[in-house]
Amino acid sequence: MTILTSLVIYLLVGAFAGTLAGLFGIGGGLIIVPALILSFHLQGVGTDAMTHLAVGTSLATIAFTSLSSIRTHHQKGGVRWDIFRPMAVGIVIGAALGAQTAALLSGPMLQKIIGVFALLMAVRMVWDVKPKASRDVPGAVGLGSAGGFIGWASAIFGIGGGTLTVPFLSWCNVRMQAAVGTSAACGLPIAVAGAVANVYTGWGEPHLPPYSAGFIYLPALIGIVLTSVPFARVGAILAHKLSHVWLKRTFALLLLVVGSHFLIA
Repeated sequence: MTILTSLVIYLLVGAFAGTLAGLFGIGGGLIIVPALILSFHLQGVGTDAMTHLAVGTSLATIAFTSLSSIRTHHQKGGVRWDIFRPMAVGIVIGAALGAQTAALLSGPMLQKIIGVFALLMAVRMVWDVKPKASRDVPGAVGLGSAGGFIGWASAIFGIGGGTLTVPFLSWCNVRMQAAVGTSAACGLPIAVAGAVANVYTGWGEPHLPPYSAGFIYLPALIGIVLTSVPFARVGAILAHKLSHVWLKRTFALLLLVVGSHFLIA
């Protein structure tokens, strides 16, 4: 497969991921990682490397695409920077450790872990599982610890952390708009720390395709970033024209198929 063909594929992946992210109101990681694993499989990337490469590349794309989201939420006063700052400290440490943890796992094992996570997210969407607001926002140590866990898990799954951060902040009685905006801000340190750590852990890996920087595949990074942001706006427009219940069930079904495939592959 030529580099030009690969770039076209990743432009399409970015458009697809961006549209679905806009439709379902989530970060693209849950979509980008499975799409990249399939793409790398078609390119003949070895099984030991392709899942790590998908996770690292996904985090790198989120580092770019999260900037516009943060700007929008900040302009609307939707980011609780007092919560973000202590969480960010834990997030950076946790994301670096998460990338190291992922590097210790075999490709097939990491793929199965991501599959289980996708299934759990599908169940959560179908039954609309949400933690009840039952406590106050913890202090700096508590927020830093929560950030550490969220960063660690997000770096393993290749996501921006919204599926974990929003429920945590809602549990802490943070209003939903602020929870979403603060979660978007938290996605940047997760992505940057996770991407840098994946460059480091994957550097010198012998089974990576050309144009890789550690566990980041540069053609995929460029293609996805170029199309995911504008198509996220398309997805957001469509989301206002389609049934919310139908959207949730459709995405849950997509996650169910992806998770099941990863577990039996």
